[in-house]
Formats: sequence, structure tokens, C-alpha cells
Amino acid sequence: MSTRTFRITVRGVFDGLTDAQRAALLADATEHDVLRAAFTPEGNLTYDIAARPAFVFRFSDTGEEEQDVVEATERAEESAKAWLTERGYGFKNLRSTAEDLSQAPMGKRQRRAARSNGS
Repeated sequence: MSTRTFRITVRGVFDGLTDAQRAALLADATEHDVLRAAFTPEGNLTYDIAARPAFVFRFSDTGEEEQDVVEATERAEESAKAWLTERGYGFKNLRSTAEDLSQAPMGKRQRRAARSNGS
């Protein structure tokens, strides 16, 4: 059985931030810029608190079965909640989407490579 790679995106909105929390997020904003976004096992947080209070966590995970994406999504949501809670950040409207990369359509280059390899 092959290993499947999942990309999980957890979105939400900061809620009830104090002035000190907002200042801390602003001070760390360059570390969490969307240009640094990546899907990682530990999760990668991006936000632009100066523009709006929304945030996005990006996680990567793996599994063997198609249904493993459900557990991977739950782990990602729990990790996001834990990160926010540990720092005392309120949040709301948490929602997640997940993609099984083994089910993702191939791009033009991938299709070309597959044809040239006789697949």
C-alpha cells in the first residue's frame, strides 16, 4: 500500500484580542507572512493582522487509506487550537479543508512526463 500525502488548511479569525496580543502578532508578522506559507507537519501559520483578524494554518500529514484524511484533519484542527490556546489567543469560525494529493489532478508537465515514461 502506498503512502498518501494530505494538505490540510485550517482557517479562522482571531477573537477578542487584547492590545498587547495584537501588538505581539504585529511584531511577529514577518515570520507569518503569506509569502512564507508552506505545508508542514507541525503547521505553518500565516496572517496579516494589520489588514484583518483572519489566520490560516497549513499542515501536511500522511496516511495509507483515503479515509485517513479525516483523522489528519482532526489532528490539524487540534494542533491549531492548541497553538492558539497556549498563547491565549481567542478564535472563532474555525473551518478546515483537506486535499489528498494522490487524488489531485495532474498538471500539464506531469501529464507530459507520464506520457513520455509510457505510463
